[in-house]
Amino acid sequence: MEKLFVSVLTFWNGIVNGEKEKGATATEYAVLVSFIALIIIGGVTIFGNALSGWFGTLAGKVAQ
Repeated sequence: MEKLFVSVLTFWNGIVNGEKEKGATATEYAVLVSFIALIIIGGVTIFGNALSGWFGTLAGKVAQ
């Protein structure tokens, strides 16, 4: 976790200071955005499955 935090801070400092490595910065940004997207997709999938199970249980109890 600390390594990720240091990487994000380094990336942010590169943007703020206006580094000339635009290609590398764009690639790092794309990797960071895709990583965040995967985390969001995974969280929504897990939460959606849990919520679906909860509503299924609730519907079963109401139908009785």
